[in-house]
Amino acid sequence: MDDKVLEEIRFHQDVVTKDANSPLFQIREKEMEISGRVLAARQQADKVVSDARTKAASIIAGAGSDAERLAKERISTIEAETAATIESIGQDGAVEVEALKKTLVERQGDAAEFVVKLVTAV
Repeated sequence: MDDKVLEEIRFHQDVVTKDANSPLFQIREKEMEISGRVLAARQQADKVVSDARTKAASIIAGAGSDAERLAKERISTIEAETAATIESIGQDGAVEVEALKKTLVERQGDAAEFVVKLVTAV
């Protein structure tokens, strides 16, 4: 049993055998009442601290899952942007290749003439 509980039991046993109106009894009774209030306040404070710790753990866990969700969303956004950029570069490259092919066809005759002049000039 708790020491406080044993002390209360002894006190009440002493009171039964002695005068309940004595100043010493009244002081002791007040001490016991205050002690009970302190114990109740301590238990309430412990519960508040425990609840706060539980809530903090919940917030931390929630923050972790929120961070993970936001990271996944950001990754998806970056992947979509990257895919769009790749597609755009591919299209720009295809347009540039077609322009170069057209220039090649246009300059092929000039290149042939240049090579013939080079060979015949020697």
